[in-house]
Amino acid sequence: MNQPFNLIEAAVAFLDDRYRRGFVRVSSDNRVSAFARFAADRGHTWPMTVELCLGWARDGAEIADPYTWARRLDSLRPFSRFLANIDPATRFPFGSPFGQAARRLAPHIYTSAEIQRIIEEAAKLQPTVPLRPATYTTMFGLLAATGLRISEALSLRLADTDLSLGLLTIRASKFGGSRIVPLHPTTVRALDRYLARRRHFADRGEASHFFTGHLDGRAIEYATAFHAFTRLPARNDIRPRGGHPWVRLHDLRHTFVCRRLMLWLEHGVDIDNAILALSTYVGHAEPKSTYWYMEAVPELMALTSLRFERSAQKMEVIDHA
Repeated sequence: MNQPFNLIEAAVAFLDDRYRRGFVRVSSDNRVSAFARFAADRGHTWPMTVELCLGWARDGAEIADPYTWARRLDSLRPFSRFLANIDPATRFPFGSPFGQAARRLAPHIYTSAEIQRIIEEAAKLQPTVPLRPATYTTMFGLLAATGLRISEALSLRLADTDLSLGLLTIRASKFGGSRIVPLHPTTVRALDRYLARRRHFADRGEASHFFTGHLDGRAIEYATAFHAFTRLPARNDIRPRGGHPWVRLHDLRHTFVCRRLMLWLEHGVDIDNAILALSTYVGHAEPKSTYWYMEAVPELMALTSLRFERSAQKMEVIDHA
């Protein structure tokens, strides 16, 4: 490969190469381009340097937080390897100067009243297109009722829904697999009501997306759905109870998992057997991702401790018998 003239050209070549090899677009791609522009704005054309990487990670971050800096820096690692193959003079920071880039913050677990408010206020969104309020009311309700990822809901097509059997087919989810998601009858009725309205405004072709704001049945962009969520007064009024500075759309998924685990713990269900089914239902790659909620959410930890205490008391009674 010929050496690019500057880092902007290198960023374009790097991203083009990734997409040709089958990689999907991710948010870190935007950071690579932003880093190249950062360098150009400072009159730096070539090569990548340690100082440039550290400066971009800190100075371009919206939040002055070492974790944010670490994540931004980590998003440049693949780009640095690409550049090193072109020019051995490429330099990238050694180790983890800002600390670890990977951590899992406790999610916000919505109360039933909070979820109800979000759904009610979604129905009041400005109908910039006729179907908009119904689309977001139904979409946010589905996320809360099934724990789907927002990306999975946005990718859902009419052909993937069989409401007569109460089933959704989730295709090519986060880890590349597909799964069947059974629905509660109340969820089926809500989706049926949405489809009845959708018939009046959007194409009914089976290949079109289930949730749409377009007459031709095109998908809603993630940024559009995220913007609609942040516009809800309820979302802005809810005080976050997790480790994030604000409540998130993704917390609806966390809430679904946690509420299910709480119900099982309260009713004495064998968690080790049940959690495998839950992990499959929500599309986790392995059960340990579902078990993580036990330590991340205080309410779950309290129920787990109480259940352990009761088991210990039973064992003590047996030992003394």
